[in-house]
Amino acid sequence: MTDIILFPFADYWWFYALFTCGVLLLLALDLGVFHRDAHAVSTREAVTWSVIWVGLALLFGYGLHHYCLWQFPQDPRLAGLDHAGLARQTVLEYLTGFVVEKSLSVDNLFVFVVVFGFFGIPPQHQHRVLFYGILGALIFRILFISLGAVLMQFHWVIWLFGLLLVLTGLKLLFAPERPIEPDKNPLIRLLRRVLPVTPGLEGKKFFVRRDGVLHATPLLVCLVFVELTDIVFAVDSVPAIFALTREPLIVFTSNVFAILGLRALFFLLAGIMHRFHLLKYGLGLVLVFVGLKMVWLNEAFGGKFPITWSLGIIGGLIGGAIAASFLFPKQTPGPRAG
Repeated sequence: MTDIILFPFADYWWFYALFTCGVLLLLALDLGVFHRDAHAVSTREAVTWSVIWVGLALLFGYGLHHYCLWQFPQDPRLAGLDHAGLARQTVLEYLTGFVVEKSLSVDNLFVFVVVFGFFGIPPQHQHRVLFYGILGALIFRILFISLGAVLMQFHWVIWLFGLLLVLTGLKLLFAPERPIEPDKNPLIRLLRRVLPVTPGLEGKKFFVRRDGVLHATPLLVCLVFVELTDIVFAVDSVPAIFALTREPLIVFTSNVFAILGLRALFFLLAGIMHRFHLLKYGLGLVLVFVGLKMVWLNEAFGGKFPITWSLGIIGGLIGGAIAASFLFPKQTPGPRAG
């Protein structure tokens, strides 16, 4: 509807600061109060926290809508524009971005299951790894979003991001799956060369000293691999949301809320994720769609593809892939007749 940045950083730095402090407070309460003692997260606890994080995301969207309705009429740059329409557009972009980031983050969960099994991380310590992994993910997302907001000012970057998304989507659709092998990762190998690693876990510790020498534990090695995985996924997810909105504030907040609920979602779905065998095709189609939206559809629709259509298409692709996974379960080879 407008090429004006509705929430310029110079005017809204205070919001970024307050929002970040609020997120850090929530994380501190999460680890320091509710999950102070290491324990296996039950399904009931995972459901409760999933509802809380999604509820907070929706509550933020509700508050954002009312703030826009109050603030936009006072902004002289927006004089003569449809303020109610702008507020609705802003919130729909936030919700669509949240759905996209939440959906793409599910791919991380499959990796987490394999990595925890590979390093032998018991359920009572998995929450600790994911907590610090998500804290690191928030830092890296802030860096990627800041860089993306600067680069998106150049038209050739829009084409580059769009092409990257289309190619990544096609790779998900057609490339054969490869097993995850953490020990072959060059950074994991470098870590093992720099720091000796204990053969087994040392409780919830990431480091221990033995004979005056600092050792890493498998818990730290697992955490490093989780961080590396998120960096790889961020290369896809950050451009994907910039295809939906040019507002850095919307990109930032929707990313943060999607990541915050990732741990609870993991513990909720860990036992049934193998049943979502067709989800990767839905995610691949989503990436192709948002890539085409960035390089073609926006221009074809006068500069902005309708956000309501985007939300419907993305929701339909993800929901359809999940439904198809249950309707057509993956066939496991049965025992051979002797």
